[in-house]
Amino acid sequence: MTYRDVPTETMDRLFLYMRALTCLRREKSETVSSSRLAEICNVNAPKVRKDLSYFGEFGVRGVGYNVNELLDHIRRILKLDRSVNVALIGAGNIGRALITHSSFQLEGFNISMAFDIDREKIGTRVGSITVEDMMDFPDRVEEEGIDLAILAVPEEVAPEIARIIADTNIISILSFAPCELCMPENVKVTCVDLSMEMARLLYNSRQTVTRKKKERKP
Repeated sequence: MTYRDVPTETMDRLFLYMRALTCLRREKSETVSSSRLAEICNVNAPKVRKDLSYFGEFGVRGVGYNVNELLDHIRRILKLDRSVNVALIGAGNIGRALITHSSFQLEGFNISMAFDIDREKIGTRVGSITVEDMMDFPDRVEEEGIDLAILAVPEEVAPEIARIIADTNIISILSFAPCELCMPENVKVTCVDLSMEMARLLYNSRQTVTRKKKERKP
């Protein structure tokens, strides 16, 4: 079986398992049962076991999975077993926080370049990175072979920056700009809209509280 034969839902859940295993590794947990992994990822244990069975045999009955071994295997499946260099666009508050966020490097993502259009920011340093001129972005990312960019710019300039990115070999964008970006089909974009995520979280929490209140009524 090739990975193309694996259900999309299973591949998506591998990212959940990877995140859970990463947290367990930080907690220095050596093993984890399928039921515990399922609980953390909000799925059921049979689904965890079935998902992993597509890729081989893991774990020991009565003991569980070795956290480090399973995490390493999943990272290889997802082709995340080697460091990935990332270009960041926007050296404002969010951008600077991301550059100094240590867990990126722990998980194999290295923000190696930062760009901005603000003359006051260009040439300044954030951690070990010197902020470069956005005008140099196309040439610089080609030189470094960058595939992934993080967009941390205001909504009003995001479309302009997106057009610059579209003319490069960048194939993946993580955007913190709260707007849709028109990109070529071969460029995958994930938008992180913090206000919408908070609204969704609050709505779901209130729904859960309401449901539990109804369940408690005689």
